[in-house]
Amino acid sequence: MAAALALGCSPSGLPSQLSGRRVAFTTPLTYAGRLARLLELRGATPFHLPAVVIDTTPRTLAALLPYLAAGALESFSALAFTSRNGITAFSLGLADADGPQPLSDSGELFTIAALGNDAELLHEEGFLSKICRNPSRIRVLVPEIASPANLVESLGAGSGRRILCPVPSVVDLEEPPVVPDFLRDLWARGWVPERVPAYETRWTGPRCMEGLVALDTALDAMVFTSSAEVEGLMKGLQALGWDWGKVRRRWPKMLVCAHGPVTAKGVERFGVRVDVVNSKFSSFDGLIEALTLMMRAYPNSQLGP
Repeated sequence: MAAALALGCSPSGLPSQLSGRRVAFTTPLTYAGRLARLLELRGATPFHLPAVVIDTTPRTLAALLPYLAAGALESFSALAFTSRNGITAFSLGLADADGPQPLSDSGELFTIAALGNDAELLHEEGFLSKICRNPSRIRVLVPEIASPANLVESLGAGSGRRILCPVPSVVDLEEPPVVPDFLRDLWARGWVPERVPAYETRWTGPRCMEGLVALDTALDAMVFTSSAEVEGLMKGLQALGWDWGKVRRRWPKMLVCAHGPVTAKGVERFGVRVDVVNSKFSSFDGLIEALTLMMRAYPNSQLGP
């Protein structure tokens, strides 16, 4: 990883080290633009194959609204976001809510926690002021390592206090262990987590891998940013009479990349070997750096089975 640090600053300041490489990614549309742009800055050709859809729905907005009413958060000590989508959904709910803020101007310190670059959204469009007009009552917590487990550690002992957790409702897919593990860890640290379905994560549908099946040229890498994407890909392949083994046989030198160790563990649950895992996972920059390093080290090697 020292070599990754030696590469320097932002992708825009680097040479086109992925020039001529086609990189597939199964990321939902909400993240696709950012990841595609980073790949293009390195000279790669992005190939988007969205395996899951992430969206707010009338049902999830209705689930959030009771927590956005005047004084609704007074019985909580913290609000924890494990994804950008949770923050976005909460922000949409705040925009729809009528009346005073869910936190009054006076009271105990209230913690709002988020991961990595997701925390930037907390400071946009008056998000915090829509929760409480008194900024000194709110503490923003961002763990040094952007993972749910480190978020729990950063929160410290709960001592029986309540914490609100806006998380996804998973539809047509098996729920990845990330959220259940996060809630379990909170309980273990003495918190009383309250789960609220803030948005939906669902399978894109049986035609989602038609682009992959039709591809008749080289594919150098495939990137997963969540384990749900892998299940969506597998279901899409199955719907078209394919499986992962056929993908590997068509592109035997393709690298499989996972955005962070939590995603890597989830990917391998589906029998997919991961070749590249980034250790800097607060943003996609670390993922692209890790992929670039691997392709420089093994430009022609077949790594995965």
